[in-house]
Amino acid sequence: MDFYFILLFIHDSLGQEGRMNLGSDDPIIQGLILSMFCVSGFGIVLNLFNAGVRKKMVDQTKLRRIMKETRTYQKERMKAMRSKDQTKITELNKKSSYMNKMSMEMMQMNMRPMMITFVPLILIFYLVLPQLFTYTVAMSPIPLNVIPGDFFTLTCTALQAADPDSVCFGKENSLYLWAWYFLSSIAFSGMIMRLTKTTMGT
Repeated sequence: MDFYFILLFIHDSLGQEGRMNLGSDDPIIQGLILSMFCVSGFGIVLNLFNAGVRKKMVDQTKLRRIMKETRTYQKERMKAMRSKDQTKITELNKKSSYMNKMSMEMMQMNMRPMMITFVPLILIFYLVLPQLFTYTVAMSPIPLNVIPGDFFTLTCTALQAADPDSVCFGKENSLYLWAWYFLSSIAFSGMIMRLTKTTMGT
């Protein structure tokens, strides 16, 4: 999904402080409920845009055939290795160059639409959303910072909520704008791919 490329961009170019500061002190759209729904709406619309580009640029029938063939090969290879069936392993190894070619083709098919969708998604995320919304746009009943490190700090911590200089002041467990946007996008991406009959082939 384009999300992973965008997350890598955020991590490398903005850093933790930059991600926290995505938002406005005087946003155009105000109010927690309205902000939650509007950010989710952006996620849905951009997912539909991404799916539309994929539908136009990727041969979904061919992609599904390659995916099925690749998965079948991997399952057979794992089964042969577990059972130590050397004859089967040798037979499957003869197909390895062909399967590598199929995997590379699948990767290229996925990259073509990403080359078109990546820049608009980054521009909307980095230039449009921070002007429309405040720094935090949703509330969580529990902290969501379950992954060690600060790359996936999704909610404001108690320490940040107690800091008057923080965008999280008085907002413990609030979700950052970028965090709610990506959670919303990921939540709807599977449904949209099923409805539009598109797939990432991963």
